[in-house]
Amino acid sequence: MIDYDVLKLIWWLLIGILFIGFAISDGFDLGICAALPFIGRDDDERRIIINSIGPHWDGNQVWLITGAAAIFAAWPPVYASAFSGLYFALLLVLFSLFFRPVGFEYRSKLDHPRWRQVWDWGLFAAGAVPSLIFGVAFGNLFLGLPFQLDADMRSVYLGSFWGLLHPFALLAGVVSVAMLVMHGMAFLRLRTEGALRARTLLVARLSALILMLAFALAGIWVSGLNGMHLQSLPVAPQYSILAKQVVVVPGGWLDNYARYPWMLVAPAVAFAGAAGVMVLIGRLPVLAFLCSAVSVSAVILTAGFSLFPFVMPSSADLASSLTLWDATSSQLVLSWMFWTSMIFLPLILAYTVWSYRVMWGRISREHLRQQGKYLY
Repeated sequence: MIDYDVLKLIWWLLIGILFIGFAISDGFDLGICAALPFIGRDDDERRIIINSIGPHWDGNQVWLITGAAAIFAAWPPVYASAFSGLYFALLLVLFSLFFRPVGFEYRSKLDHPRWRQVWDWGLFAAGAVPSLIFGVAFGNLFLGLPFQLDADMRSVYLGSFWGLLHPFALLAGVVSVAMLVMHGMAFLRLRTEGALRARTLLVARLSALILMLAFALAGIWVSGLNGMHLQSLPVAPQYSILAKQVVVVPGGWLDNYARYPWMLVAPAVAFAGAAGVMVLIGRLPVLAFLCSAVSVSAVILTAGFSLFPFVMPSSADLASSLTLWDATSSQLVLSWMFWTSMIFLPLILAYTVWSYRVMWGRISREHLRQQGKYLY
């Protein structure tokens, strides 16, 4: 059996990979939906946009479900604290995501401008709201969430939904929305033609620029926030999450970069990837999409490296903060999950690549006229 501490670190990496996989795959779906009412000038263009992601969006969303399931199995206290304390925020994400499958299926059922316009704005909400809330949630991790564990290890959330809307958290939301819109436009440029394809050029460059500016401002802001340091962990047999020692350090969320300089690669690559999108999106769209995917991955890694080893910091009770070392399942559970993922994750990746290869191609007005009855 793999060493317990090694397993804990492996599952921190694997859950990070799942979030990156979700952001890269379903992220461009969210970004495209968020931009739908603005870049689609007529009904045909909006149908082209929708059908560019039509064969893939439901498979891409599996990454989100798998990530939530992995947190439930690998980090039960994190799952309990997040899904109960952030209940209304996550419910808002769920309700907004409802508009995506329903909007895709019902938008073209009636050939009426008002009917289709309503569904277009529903699809906008299905892209913009989750993109914003995911960013706000990450921003609140740097601020600390107001929860604490009682003597029975039950999580008690002491804040409110409106308390999540801190200016720094909203800035993190801007980073998230700009990042996913950039990624969505990079993907859309690969799947469309004509005036619509040309329009994605401006939106991709603008969103990449906003991403770089907001990301830089967030980094400056983080340097002035109070960070947390893990001083000590409890030891067996008196093991308890609440027995660890955590201290607050001004600017502490950047200390990992001083301790491990190689981590600076992540924010540097985030900026370089966004700059690559701005430069390459016009002539080399495939490379621009790869740059976008790398930038998205690097932004998430930057946040993960900054917070390490914290997974869910608490502003109400420092000892209740959850880390990858003390908020995990047993060694047996992590071991079984690891070997299972080593079998099925490559299969999922192989199937995903195969499905994109089979259903790839540009979508045009002519394609709509020929295959319209089979499309959204």
